[in-house]
Amino acid sequence: MTTALRSNPLLSDRDVDFQLYEVLDAASLCALPAFAEHSRDTFTLLLDSTRRFAREVLYPTYRDMDAQPPSFRDGRVHVHPLMRELYPRLVELGLLTATRPPDVGGQQLPLTVHAVSTAYLMAANLSVYAWLGLTLGAAHLLEVFGTPEVKATFMEPMYRGEWTGTMALTEPQAGSSLADVRTRATPAPDGSWRIQGSKIFISGADQDFSENVVHLTLARIEGAEGGTRGISLFAVPSRRPEGGALVDNDVRVAGVIHKIGWKGIPSLALNYGESGGCHGWLVGPPGRGLACMFQMMNEARIMVGMNGVATATVAYHEAVAYARERPQGRPTGVRDATRPQTPIIEHADVRRMLLRQKAIVEGGLSLLLAASYQADLAGHGQDEATRQRAGLLVDLLTPVAKSFPAERGFEANALAVQVHGGYGYSSEYLPEAWLRDQKLNSIHEGTTGIQGLDLLGRKVVAGGGAALQSFAEEVGTTVARARAAGVTPEWGEALEQALAETTTVVTELGARGMSGEVELMLRHSADFLELFSVLAVAWRWLAQAAAAKEALGRGAPDAGFYEGKLAAAQYWFAVELPRVPLLARLCRTGEDSYARMRPEWF
Repeated sequence: MTTALRSNPLLSDRDVDFQLYEVLDAASLCALPAFAEHSRDTFTLLLDSTRRFAREVLYPTYRDMDAQPPSFRDGRVHVHPLMRELYPRLVELGLLTATRPPDVGGQQLPLTVHAVSTAYLMAANLSVYAWLGLTLGAAHLLEVFGTPEVKATFMEPMYRGEWTGTMALTEPQAGSSLADVRTRATPAPDGSWRIQGSKIFISGADQDFSENVVHLTLARIEGAEGGTRGISLFAVPSRRPEGGALVDNDVRVAGVIHKIGWKGIPSLALNYGESGGCHGWLVGPPGRGLACMFQMMNEARIMVGMNGVATATVAYHEAVAYARERPQGRPTGVRDATRPQTPIIEHADVRRMLLRQKAIVEGGLSLLLAASYQADLAGHGQDEATRQRAGLLVDLLTPVAKSFPAERGFEANALAVQVHGGYGYSSEYLPEAWLRDQKLNSIHEGTTGIQGLDLLGRKVVAGGGAALQSFAEEVGTTVARARAAGVTPEWGEALEQALAETTTVVTELGARGMSGEVELMLRHSADFLELFSVLAVAWRWLAQAAAAKEALGRGAPDAGFYEGKLAAAQYWFAVELPRVPLLARLCRTGEDSYARMRPEWF
C-alpha cells in the first residue's frame, strides 16, 4: 500500500515573512549599493517562484526518488529519469547566479533571501536541490580563484546550468583528516596538470542528465611538503574540452556508497588517472588549496544547516496536520466510551512534542537567516569596519548554524515519527524517510565533533575574542529591543547571564590553551558547541519574541501567530537555556570520564 502525498506547505510562508521582515528587516539591505536595484517586491518574486516550484513540481517527486536511487551500470551512474526534466527547470529559477554579480550573469540578490528560497526546495526534495547547491559552490569558487581561462572553460558552463560541479576532498585513508590527502598532481607541458589518486564520498560525482561534471579536487603537487600546507586545488572535469569537443578525462567511478538517505544524489568513490590521462587545471596559488576550498566548505556548511532546518520543518508540518486529524482517546477524566474520540493534538504530550519541534525548527531558521544576513553585510557592508565585524560573526556562527539544525533537527524529525505513532515508522508515511535524510546532515561537511573543535579551538578565541565580543553586542541590542517591546524581562536577564557564563568559560579555556594544555581546553568542545548553540538560539528566540510583542502592541490581526511565537520562546527559556550552567561546568572542570577511558575498557 502507498498513501497519497499529503498537501504540505514545506515551510510556513507566514513564518518566513515574519523572520525576514519583522525580525531581521531584510528590506533594509536594499539601502546598500550592492542591492540598490532590489526591493521587497523583487524578493517576493524569487520567493513566490521557488515556493510554487517546490510545492507543485519538486515535492511530488520525492517519494519516487527516495524509492529509486541512482544505479551504476556500464561504468556510469544513471540517476532517476526525472532529473532530466527537473534540473533544467531548477536552473530556470535563476538560483545558480541569483546572488552573483551581473558580470557573471547574476542578479546580486542578498544571500538572506536566496537562502530561505532554497529552503523550500530542500524541504520538497533535498537531493534535487543538492545538485544545484554543489554546482553553485563550485562555480563560485572558480569565480573567486580561477584564472580567466579556467573561468571561461569551467565556471561559465556551470553557471549556465550545462555542467554540474562537486567538491572532491577526502580519500579512503584520510577521512576528515585532509592533511593525509595523497592524490598527486604533476605538471604537464601543455600547462595543465596530470592528476592521479582516489577520492571517496563525493556527492554528485557522476550523472547522466548533463554533459559534464567538474570536480574541485584537492591534490598534492609532486614534491610539496606534507600536511595541509602542501595541498593545492584543481579543476578536474569528467570530460575535458579538446578540439572543440568533450573527451574522456580518465576519471572513473570506482564504487557507489549505499546511503540511508539523500537517495536522489549518489555518493561515489572516484579514481583519477588510472591510465595516466587525467588532466587538471590549477585553481588559486600552489599550496593554498585548502585555504581556497574553505570558501566552498563554509558555504556548504550553511547549505547543510539549511537542509537540516528544511528537513525538520517539512516533518513538523506533517506532524501538526496528522495530529489535527487523527482521532484517538478522550480527554483526561472522560470515561464514557460512547463519547467521540478527540484529535491527538488535544493531548498534552502531543502538544509538548509539537512545541519542541516548533522551537527547534523556527529557532534554527532564525539562526540561519541571522548568519546569512551577516554574510550579506560581510560582503557588501557600507564600510570596512562593518564588513570585518560581520565577517567575524559569520565565522563564529557557521559551525553552530551547521550543527544545531542537524543534531536538533534529527531530534525534531524523531518527534515527528513519534507523533505519527505506529504509522510513523512505516514507509507508507514520509516521516521515516525524512528522519533518514536528516541523519546525513550531522556528517556532511564535517561531523559535529569537528564543528565543536572549530568553534572552541578557533572561532571564539580568534582575534583575541573579537568575534565573541561582536556577538555579545548583538545580544545586547536584542535584549534592549525585547525590553522596550515589553517581553518578559526575566528572559533577557537569563540570556545575559548565560552569555556572561559563556564568556567566562571561553576566557578560562583560552588561558589553558595558551599555557599548553590544549587537550584540556578542547576536551569538552562538543559540550561547548551544545552550550553555544543553546545560547545562540535563545538569542534568536528573544528576537522573535520582541517582534511578536511589537506586533501585538500595534494590534496585529493574526494574534494567534504571535502568541504561538511567545509560547515557543517561553519554552526555550524555560527548558533549554537552563542547561547552559551544566554544560559550562563540564567545560570548566574538564570532567574526565571519557578522557581517561581506555580503548580496552570498552
